[in-house]
Amino acid sequence: MSGMDIDKDQLFTRRTVLTAMGIALLAAMVLASQGRVLWCQAGDYLPWSFDIWSTHNSQHLLDPYSFTHMLHGVAEFWILFLLFGKVPVRWRFVIAVAIEACWEIAENSTFVIERYRAATISLDYFGDSILNSLSDITFCATGFVVASKLRFWRSLILFATTETILVLTIHDSLLINILMLLYPIDAVKHWQMGL
Repeated sequence: MSGMDIDKDQLFTRRTVLTAMGIALLAAMVLASQGRVLWCQAGDYLPWSFDIWSTHNSQHLLDPYSFTHMLHGVAEFWILFLLFGKVPVRWRFVIAVAIEACWEIAENSTFVIERYRAATISLDYFGDSILNSLSDITFCATGFVVASKLRFWRSLILFATTETILVLTIHDSLLINILMLLYPIDAVKHWQMGL
């Protein structure tokens, strides 16, 4: 993977940017049809919320989980390079945005929301606001672009550093989140909750 060379073509073209924006807009329309709210209903209009235990979590443009979505983009860059290395990077970028948009729709389904509430520390999670989901898609796209510039080893260091900071600050991270969704471990959940 050390040879993750970026194609000689541009990462962004008007066509790929418009396609990515169209995907995000389509995701927003699907989320609206699922009953997602546009913005935080708790009445706080700050663009960020850093308390993962509050009702504001996943309702603003930026929260600690925004950084896990950035890591989605880093991981998607690696995986899409392995699977579709011959596809121009600009189209792999569009694929990454589409994957993230699909995840945002799935993440806000009743099934996944209930799974989060039952298996993870997100006991009061009732889904993302539409603007939070669009922000998460943007963070994923940013992670993809950053990984494309840093290449594998430096983006791996970024990934590990971000995971470590999240574990130390909120007792959660992308990898812990995946673990707890797929194979919940009571000891990990107790540690996360400070019990």
